[in-house]
Formats: sequence, C-alpha cells, structure tokens
Amino acid sequence: MNLKDVLEGKGRHRVVTVSAKSSIADAIRTMHAEKVGSVMVPDAEGCPVGIFTERDVVRLYADGDRDFDKLAVEARMTCSLVVGRLSMSVDEALGLMTERRFRHLPVVEDDKLLGLVSIGDLVKVKLNETAQEALALRAYIAS
Repeated sequence: MNLKDVLEGKGRHRVVTVSAKSSIADAIRTMHAEKVGSVMVPDAEGCPVGIFTERDVVRLYADGDRDFDKLAVEARMTCSLVVGRLSMSVDEALGLMTERRFRHLPVVEDDKLLGLVSIGDLVKVKLNETAQEALALRAYIAS
C-alpha cells in the first residue's frame, strides 16, 4: 500500500492551512476547531513552505514564548519540510517518520500539496493489514 491509497482511504484530502503571517494563537485555534494536530503553511501559489504542529506549541511554551497573539507562525514554524510522494509505501513513510521523529507528513507531487498523513493514519493501515493477514492465515490453517 502507498500514500496515494492512504489518502484515498481517508476520504478527506483537504489540508488545514494558515498563513505564515497568522498569529500562533490563530494557528492553535484553527487546529482546535478542525481537530487536527498540525497546520500547513503554504506560499501564495499553494506550495508548502512550513508546518506548525502541537509539538511546536509545547516548545514555545517551554521556551517561555507565551504571547501567542503577537508571535507570527512564520517565526516558529518548521521550514525544513520532509515530504512524501503518492508512490511512497506506507512502510517507507513510517520508517522515515520514526527515524526523523515527526508525526505529520505532507504528501506533495509537482510542488503541489495533495494531502497530509499522520503517523496514526499509517499505523491504522498497518493494523488493518495485520488483521487481514491473520484472518488469511487462520483460514489457511483451518482448510
């Protein structure tokens, strides 16, 4: 299974975004309202230039930066994006996310943001695959 299949399975391709000029407080409110753990930050053409996550909020708070209404997302977003491609396998994406220690992977083709997968999305796929394999093995043994 690849990331194209995962995005199709999610059924929701809309990626939640905020402007780089948005305040951290606005980004937090957006994540809360949309029930997501991250927001993408696109440029004027829609190409992803950054990501802002719950982990970034925790780091800000721990560093003492607590004036979330005045601080812009662009000042604290992660700019060095690691992205996945539609053809990337679930195993490859999980390995990358585990090795690099992040939980949200933007899926990009031709500089266009197509979706976002979380480590939870990928674990769900792997659990379903494992359950199907177990059923097949039980059926094989029983026959």
